Amino acid sequence: MRILADTNILFSALLFPGSVPARALLRAADEHNIVLCDRNISELKDILRRKAPEYLPDAEVFLAELSYELIPAVDYAGKLMRDDKDQPILNAAIVFDVDMILTGDKDFLCLDIERPECITASEFLERL
Repeated sequence: MRILADTNILFSALLFPGSVPARALLRAADEHNIVLCDRNISELKDILRRKAPEYLPDAEVFLAELSYELIPAVDYAGKLMRDDKDQPILNAAIVFDVDMILTGDKDFLCLDIERPECITASEFLERL
């Protein structure tokens, strides 16, 4: 299964290594194929610069050690997301045939789409 890890999952896994998002990401990486969107990586670094700059070097190591497929954000007309900055990430997940988005973002979780399935870290650990 191809699983896109959203920015909030990456952020939580980096800052809180024992957290549910961290455990879900590690399990997904062990058992499935992780996909990251270039926009998520940029967003992660921007958030760290603002909120926790001391973690920027750790983020570089974290991303270097994590095995993942990098996909580009896809900008095109059409709007399923409330937050405009999330739409290119969803578009990328659809275009690049991602099975699941691992996220804590309510804007993804409330989507009424079959694929990719949007799921929380807790749901992922319970189900898979």
